[in-house]
Amino acid sequence: MGTDNLLVDYFSQYISLSEEEIQLIKEENIIRDYAKGDILLKEGQLAKECFLVLKGCVKRYYLEDGEEKIMEFYTENDPIAPVSYATKKPSKYYLSCVEPSIISTGTEERTERFLRDFPHFIPAFLKIGDTLSAKKQIIADSFKNLSPEKRYLKLLEDRPDLANRVPQYMLASYLGIKPESLSRIRKRLYSRKLIAPQNP
Repeated sequence: MGTDNLLVDYFSQYISLSEEEIQLIKEENIIRDYAKGDILLKEGQLAKECFLVLKGCVKRYYLEDGEEKIMEFYTENDPIAPVSYATKKPSKYYLSCVEPSIISTGTEERTERFLRDFPHFIPAFLKIGDTLSAKKQIIADSFKNLSPEKRYLKLLEDRPDLANRVPQYMLASYLGIKPESLSRIRKRLYSRKLIAPQNP
């Protein structure tokens, strides 16, 4: 019951829900529990679902010479719309859980049926899509031309939770640097009193 409420709370940010709509969301049975390390989507696989992280953390990455190159992290209330889901072409990357996660899943058919039965939700879905697009663009623009040190400081400013819940080697991959480079940056920033000594 608690996990159902997470999804109701998410939609409630965008729309006022009637008791009937709340009940329908709970009856949809679209919430799943995933363990740390579970893979939601593999490279080469056709994405048949989109996702909404209700609790937990998911990483998007590709493999280069067997090494993970992390492109993005998704945490609470982040929607994930795989490119493959829209293009109907095999995915070029992986999605997997960094920690135990509670995730709502959706399909095109289910979403169409839901919006047909409850057109009241259409503005909320459009707003969620706009929020996702804007957020992605802001993150991409803010990282593009920054030095690794400034990228790390920007990450701490915009998404401080990641620094405390994601392993350092994953953060380094996301920042586009080696773990030892991140370690040096952290020592340098600490010596200048720009970060706390322990920021795992």
